[in-house]
Amino acid sequence: MKKLILLPILGLMLVYGCGKKEEIKDTKEEKFCIDKDLKEKITIEPVQKRSVSESINLTGNITYDADHVVQFNSLVEGIITKTTFSLGDYVKKGQILAEIKSTELNSMQSESKSFQSQIAVAQRNLQSTKSMFEDGIASQKDLMQAQSELDVLKSSLENVKANLAMFSASSERSVFLIKAPTEGYIVAKNISPGMQITDGSEPLFTISDLKEIWVLVNVYTSNLKNVSENMLVDVTTPAYPDEIFKGKIKMMAKVFDADEHVLKARIVMENKNLKLKPGMTADIIIDKSKGGEMLVAVPAKAVIFDNNRDHILIYKNDCTIETREVNPIIKNNNWIYFDKGVNEGEMVITKNQLLIHERLKN
Repeated sequence: MKKLILLPILGLMLVYGCGKKEEIKDTKEEKFCIDKDLKEKITIEPVQKRSVSESINLTGNITYDADHVVQFNSLVEGIITKTTFSLGDYVKKGQILAEIKSTELNSMQSESKSFQSQIAVAQRNLQSTKSMFEDGIASQKDLMQAQSELDVLKSSLENVKANLAMFSASSERSVFLIKAPTEGYIVAKNISPGMQITDGSEPLFTISDLKEIWVLVNVYTSNLKNVSENMLVDVTTPAYPDEIFKGKIKMMAKVFDADEHVLKARIVMENKNLKLKPGMTADIIIDKSKGGEMLVAVPAKAVIFDNNRDHILIYKNDCTIETREVNPIIKNNNWIYFDKGVNEGEMVITKNQLLIHERLKN
């Protein structure tokens, strides 16, 4: 009887033991490592000592360089009958942009025909006077007067033709043609079909090559002491939030803007690849030195804000990454500074670190 009882118990123990081993095997966790594909998507930078600085943040607007533009004013009055361009278009020199219907064209064309008729009469008169001069009937004075009358009429006709050519008159359509005086981009447009053009009209359009642009910065009274001419600045735009454009303050106004109650500073910048467009808003970042004090610093973009705490990822090797809570003592737009908790030379992940952070948490 005792043997019959012990054997089932032993069997149960063996079954239970095997099941337990299998359970342990299934729940074993694998260590997280950065694979080759993920390694190509991240950036790792060393912690370094930097001179401490604070950032001053200003706002501004991008506009075209007013020193390198061509504004077009019409030399004739009339009504715009057609336009062939839009704001922002690139135009070539001599390209037809609009047409003007004008009574001045009718007047010039009538003058041209009148002078042509008078010239024909004056030529016949000169020929007749020459014949009479050769026959001794007309005097030298009569001949010179006939020649002079013809020359005056020809000169008047040339003036009318020059004006018609200058205004690009089209005799077939009885309109003046407005042509682009230079190549570039249309950065301002004040013209549309049906518009009446007069002597006091504002420029019909403005052309700029946009190779250089201006950023007009709003400087408030509280920041005046920190902003000066020839100061280097960083410029960012909502269109390219991860790209920093370098510029320099070339000029500061001497009086406050009456409408906005700010002092306007002008930044002149090269516009490579024509990324910056007039009308864009811009954020201007100015670093203010703190007297050369050196502290360990990490790029501000490396910080992960999680659970109301700042963290950075310290990289030791592909399978050893530490999520470290940090307490920076100074922050600006580009750098965060520490007096403890982070050591110079440590490697920190500064791009796509949130992907790794989430995988480490999970």
